[in-house]
Amino acid sequence: MNPFISREANRRRRKAFTYPPIFAYGFRPFFLLAGIHAALALPLWLAFLHGFDPLHLPLAPHSWHAHELIFGFIVAAVAGFLLTAVPSWTGRRGFAGAPLIGLALLWLAGRVVTTFPLGLSAPTIAVIDLAFVPLLAFTILPTLIRSGNRRNSVFIGLLAILFASNLYFHLDGANAIGPLQSAINLMLIMVTMVSGRVIPAFTSAGLKQRGMDIRIRRYPLLDRAVLIAVSAVFIVDLVSPGSLIAALVAAVTATLLMLQLARWQGQHSLGVPIIWILHLGYAWLPLALALKVAWLSGMPIPATSWLHALTTGAFATMILAVMSRAALGHTGRALSAAPAIVIAYLLLSAAAFTRVFAPILNPDAWSLWMGVAAALWSTAFMLFVITYAPILCRPRVDGRAG
Repeated sequence: MNPFISREANRRRRKAFTYPPIFAYGFRPFFLLAGIHAALALPLWLAFLHGFDPLHLPLAPHSWHAHELIFGFIVAAVAGFLLTAVPSWTGRRGFAGAPLIGLALLWLAGRVVTTFPLGLSAPTIAVIDLAFVPLLAFTILPTLIRSGNRRNSVFIGLLAILFASNLYFHLDGANAIGPLQSAINLMLIMVTMVSGRVIPAFTSAGLKQRGMDIRIRRYPLLDRAVLIAVSAVFIVDLVSPGSLIAALVAAVTATLLMLQLARWQGQHSLGVPIIWILHLGYAWLPLALALKVAWLSGMPIPATSWLHALTTGAFATMILAVMSRAALGHTGRALSAAPAIVIAYLLLSAAAFTRVFAPILNPDAWSLWMGVAAALWSTAFMLFVITYAPILCRPRVDGRAG
């Protein structure tokens, strides 16, 4: 048989095969996986915490909860965002098909080995769990290089630091708060960077579609100051955690974040849920850092209040906001939140407020508040999954690829 004819026949067969729509674009599998993980992981952790552990977790319950929040749920959402944003930034073809399936399976493998007692050694668990972030970076890196997109190459560096934090977590026996706090502070930087680009643009465009010509002036000096400040939070918490300088840096950063949020004119979006949720999510950032300052100053509040204000408040809210909006836009649908998703926004906000403030006001009922917050959180993400699974698993409504 002529080898050239054989290769051409194989090429035609590959071209003729089409993958299911769920693997047609980067956001599809990872937004769905992030939603499912968020809905299931928190109730599972509460069960473990109360002694119900038929799985015999490979990690201690507290370590598993913190690790999976960051390197399970948040990393899945980050992957979906980057695999969708990089083609938009570079004007190149989107990530789809076999590479996307491989990435999704690798992420799932990490969740399986850190949750189920498969008899694997700690180094084996670590290798499988650690593999996802580098592979994600190497997937998007060639596209960034070929396009000459230097501005967004910073995300490769952030992924490298995220990998280092997870590596430190596994090397340290999964008991130290250091690597997890570093990962949280890294996500603070990423959320600030992305939000500084999308919130003003989405707010202005969304309000204009509704007949409100709101101009949001850009203040590059303030934007740069915010990024420098959140980077300083990361660095100071590495070299001098819990110090006076950490409190001062957090206070300055909270002030700058509030100034930045105020100039984005979120007050005009109160009637547009898919926009105001972005502003609400960002508002948790300065609030979290203010709580951090209060705790470092010796006020009688739980040490984890500010951490949960970042994770449950800012990160989870921004993830839900971006996933619900991006999935509509990239499937050719109108940018309007369904009633069930508006309820999800409210439930997640209630979960964050309960998790952060209820233990401060009534610490004796800690277990009750955790249950309430977990129920609100899980219901919010269940609503997301129920509403968006058909959207993510079906072709675009406008017939275009992706």
